[in-house]
Amino acid sequence: MYKIVVANQCGCFKRSELQNNLTFTSKDDALIKALEMKDTMNNEFCKKHEFEVQEMYNNFVITFYTEARDNCCGNGCCS
Repeated sequence: MYKIVVANQCGCFKRSELQNNLTFTSKDDALIKALEMKDTMNNEFCKKHEFEVQEMYNNFVITFYTEARDNCCGNGCCS
């Protein structure tokens, strides 16, 4: 089984008709759906966040990072 997990559920996601924790038997079907969801979220939501898909084991995780994470120097001070 392959799952799509929306890790960061912003207000736009909660108000949308998109669903979290979708399961698929096919990895390709799960990836295609995750990419479609990511594109929808990036194109139709309020644009405060940029969403991306990451593969983790049998999951495709849709996430975004806060501004502090995007500008982090990498030494742990921004956590």
